[in-house]
Amino acid sequence: MNAVPTMEEAQKLLEEYNQDAFHLKHAKIVSGVMGYFAKEYDPENVEFWKVVGLLHDLDFEQYPEQHCIKEQEIMRARGLDERLIHAVASHGYGITVDIKPEHIMEKILYATDELTGLIGAVALMHPSKSVRGMQLKSVKKKFKTPSFAAGCSREVIQKGADMLGWTLDELITRTIEAMQPLCDELGI
Repeated sequence: MNAVPTMEEAQKLLEEYNQDAFHLKHAKIVSGVMGYFAKEYDPENVEFWKVVGLLHDLDFEQYPEQHCIKEQEIMRARGLDERLIHAVASHGYGITVDIKPEHIMEKILYATDELTGLIGAVALMHPSKSVRGMQLKSVKKKFKTPSFAAGCSREVIQKGADMLGWTLDELITRTIEAMQPLCDELGI
């Protein structure tokens, strides 16, 4: 495998450690969101951003207690690029690792990972069962209800917005926009 895997190589690696349909779909959603933001912030490296999104939870299914720790070992054993390793591990900052998101890409991953889960849960409540046409107010209402999608950390989402210097409304709106092109392909 290359030091920076292609999307196809990254998908194969992901599937070595993840079989659960939910985890595989989440990886593709986050990858798509990262690709969306890369077009604006780093257009020469869209595939790299997408690979980061695809592999960000590489170890979560098999090693949930060592999330963002074990994936570093797995990636280093395969000779993967340290930039990739830092980027994927940084989304566990303050939770399982002390690797702080530094690059705009890492901050976006940190901010949107949990948020894509919350938005996805809100989409399931919509009559269309889709992110298509979703409004900020729908997500904000559920954001303020801690029992709704309780596994999605509001604190991490807010910290991510703060890291980016974005308002919470801006982060939610932009993430909804990033998820909408994925509706047909991923059924969200």
